[in-house]
Amino acid sequence: MTNLHDGWRLRAVGGPVPADLADLEVPARVPGSTHLDLMAADLIPDPYADRNEAELTWMHRVDWQCSTTFRAEPARAGERVELVFDGIDTVATVELNGEVLGHTANMHRGYRFDVGGSLRDGDNDLTVTLWSALTHAEKAETELGWRQRAYPHPYNAIRKMACSFGWDWGPDLQTAGLWKPVRLERWDTARLAEVRPLVTVDADGTGRVDVHLALDRAADRDYTVLVTVGDRTEALAVTGDTAHVTALVPDARLWWPVGYGDQPLYDLTVTLLADGRQVDAVRRRIGFRTVTVDTAPDEFGTPFVFVVNGKRVFAKGANWIPDDHFLTRVTRERLVRRVDQAVEANMNMLRIWGGGIYETDDFYDVCDERGVMVWQDFPFACAFYAEEEPLRGEVEAEARENVVRLVSHPSLVLWNGNNENLPAYTDWEGWQDNLQGRTWGAGYYHDLIPEIIEELDPTRPYAPGSPFSPGDLPPNDADHGTRHDWDVWNAVDYTHYRDHIPRFSAEFGFQGPPTWTTLTRWVHDEPLTPTSPAFLLHQKAEDGNGKLDRGLAPHLPVPTDFEQWHWATQLNQARAVAFGVEHYRSWWPRTAGALVWQLNDCWPVTSWAAIDSDERPKPLYYALKHAFAPRLLTVQPREGRPTLVAVNDHDQPWTGVVSVTRQDFAGEVLAAAELGFDVPPRSAALLELADHLLEPAEPRSEVLIAAAEGVRTHHLFLEDLDLRYDPAPFTADVTSVTGGYRVDVRATSYVRDLGLLVDKVAADAVVDDMLISLTAGESHHFLVRTSQELHEPSALLHPDVLRCANTAVSGVSPATP
Repeated sequence: MTNLHDGWRLRAVGGPVPADLADLEVPARVPGSTHLDLMAADLIPDPYADRNEAELTWMHRVDWQCSTTFRAEPARAGERVELVFDGIDTVATVELNGEVLGHTANMHRGYRFDVGGSLRDGDNDLTVTLWSALTHAEKAETELGWRQRAYPHPYNAIRKMACSFGWDWGPDLQTAGLWKPVRLERWDTARLAEVRPLVTVDADGTGRVDVHLALDRAADRDYTVLVTVGDRTEALAVTGDTAHVTALVPDARLWWPVGYGDQPLYDLTVTLLADGRQVDAVRRRIGFRTVTVDTAPDEFGTPFVFVVNGKRVFAKGANWIPDDHFLTRVTRERLVRRVDQAVEANMNMLRIWGGGIYETDDFYDVCDERGVMVWQDFPFACAFYAEEEPLRGEVEAEARENVVRLVSHPSLVLWNGNNENLPAYTDWEGWQDNLQGRTWGAGYYHDLIPEIIEELDPTRPYAPGSPFSPGDLPPNDADHGTRHDWDVWNAVDYTHYRDHIPRFSAEFGFQGPPTWTTLTRWVHDEPLTPTSPAFLLHQKAEDGNGKLDRGLAPHLPVPTDFEQWHWATQLNQARAVAFGVEHYRSWWPRTAGALVWQLNDCWPVTSWAAIDSDERPKPLYYALKHAFAPRLLTVQPREGRPTLVAVNDHDQPWTGVVSVTRQDFAGEVLAAAELGFDVPPRSAALLELADHLLEPAEPRSEVLIAAAEGVRTHHLFLEDLDLRYDPAPFTADVTSVTGGYRVDVRATSYVRDLGLLVDKVAADAVVDDMLISLTAGESHHFLVRTSQELHEPSALLHPDVLRCANTAVSGVSPATP
């Protein structure tokens, strides 16, 4: 095998090319993209900065040519030589030495060309012409018929990452390039064309690996396949082009989701022998576990509960989008950082959303190692899709390839047919009427894809879409299956999360801007305001700022100062989403999952993400860390009365005494009680609160606090707007420690949601926690990690850095010491 990643050149060959680029040829990186190559040559500005995205729309219509020359020897007698592209973005013509090898039109699959008759001795010229994806999609739409979609470009007429054409959080860049490895493979006799291990666990604990193989033969030989799992090897003589070998591992150690057990992984090696000589080998890592989804009807409707190794799991997590719009910049190290952040926020599941991609092998490897369950959408999102050729054939090819590619990963726990296309058909106004009888994708979700899953991966559950309810029920029915809740954010206040008790909330969220340093790195408006031009270009949601302000108004003042507005909207985002999470978790096991929209960003933008595109956690991230904690106390309404709910996501019971006090903001205890509790493993329990705890004499300046074994919750009787917060409720000082700084805060009055916006002081700084509430007399210390030695550590105490809800309400900052 020879990687063909060197010596590539890029030039424009058609479309509205600017005059200064018309005859230029620049070095090209493979894997890569045209945008990155032009940026590296200083020919275009970074599209993430300011309004540059809008200035680069000419690239949507340009055709490009990537070319390289490589040395090779011609094929020997009986030798096969194949040119392999693991991924081309997207519409391309591939030529070798002037001979057209083939055409591509699908970003989500690979291509293999036989070049044994085309290869020359010495220099060989390889050219890939990348045609405008937009032009191709428009032509395909004309031929297949127009179909409704959520955004202007016909992303539903081409098998390309949908969000490449823009989304309500992403740029419209329409990338092009050789986005995965390219190589020359030479082989004789035979190769392993497909290795598909199906991993299950027998009732007696024996691990079973059923390895299904497909061989590509170049010669008739006596072939043997060896399958090795750990220290056990099975051998099978192969007489045809396919084979099935079963390997058993007695007393297999089970793979568990994070928080439920360990993640042991076994090495699987499949070796192909011809006349006793090794001619090919494939290696995978597998984990032994069983996974089902419980959908047996109950007294409330239809549940949707993940069951791993027989244990019911509450799915705590988030939706995942591509971590950079320029996919080739997403390294394994970056994925490690991102998944580790998810785990540190107490998440156990990531849903790969259907407007992106089938993720890289690195992504699933990292999730395997960390016990993060993966819900995998097929790439269909917020649109209707033609079921006729050539689209249908591409859908089938990509589905088959990716199911086989991903089947070995224990982290993968669900295949899902699409994102929001089922409710689009049944519920979205005008969508079904505009179809006028044309196909829209139902045949993919209900027939083609489940048939492929049944054939290639019967070990995992499949859902036709998200949201989904069985039978003739509305897909987004709260009592059945999975639900997306977008009334909050789009139409109603976040307190309306409590209007529904979904069986599984697969999408819900609220917007907030990126961290200050990320925002000001990429947006340079003077002055910077919510309506300044570049800031607005980085707010892709329809009426996004209006929704931010309307969502803020019932809870906190809407500031006129931009920096104050930035903090207030970030805080409101954190509170809104945590409100939903705590509501959902309090209803376990009736509600069995909460997947926040969204974990990450692909560029600097005001969005629903908890972690911005520069990898900095927003206040929302810390709110999720608290709300997803293994043990949670939360005050929730039950039968019209505030009730304390104790949630225990441990395998051990949670027993003890919870101390409940009602006190004023000055710290005087006005009412108190101690409640014994015993919460069984993986369950929630209700604790009734006595009247004297719930009847404040002065609701504007009292707070209810419940605490047990370091876990606690604060319950206020009015919205912040109506509370009499002390505007200067704490004192603070800062101390240098190894690896950074410690900020010690002591409350002199009740202080709510302390946040330390450390990126404003040092770009690489990270704080260990945020959104901490303290009663008068209590203290808390924040640990700040940074590689920088601060000239003035007291900058960490500046009122624009050390923030709280009190000052967001009063508009007055506490004095720094």
